[in-house]
Amino acid sequence: MDVTRIDQIAIAVEDLDAAIAFYERAFGLRVSSRERIESDGVEEAMLDVGGVWIQLLAPTREDSPVGRFLARSGPGLHHLGFGVEDVSAALDHLRAEEVALIDDTPRPGGGGHTIAFVHPKGTGGVLVELVENADDHG
Repeated sequence: MDVTRIDQIAIAVEDLDAAIAFYERAFGLRVSSRERIESDGVEEAMLDVGGVWIQLLAPTREDSPVGRFLARSGPGLHHLGFGVEDVSAALDHLRAEEVALIDDTPRPGGGGHTIAFVHPKGTGGVLVELVENADDHG
């Protein structure tokens, strides 16, 4: 498995509009896309920083993974997204290396991309998302 890029740095936020306003005002960033992903219980906003995306994530329900994260840890860094050519092959490689996975098979993610999550207990405490075909989040 080859990681081809850092695709995204995801930040869990309680109020997406307030977070967008902050990143626009403080850093001059602009939202490239905004999407509600019902299957994950989140609304996301993507901000491009030189080809690496800042993904702001707000829960749409308390029982979503981001909702539970916020209840447990508060706002902050949620996960790191690695771009890969083939999520299915990456999962096979990680299984062979006995790395703990959250997703056993690839699934649809935001922007129509294919994704899968790797469990933090397999990566030294970092939640990792594998992202395929994520060249354009906008």
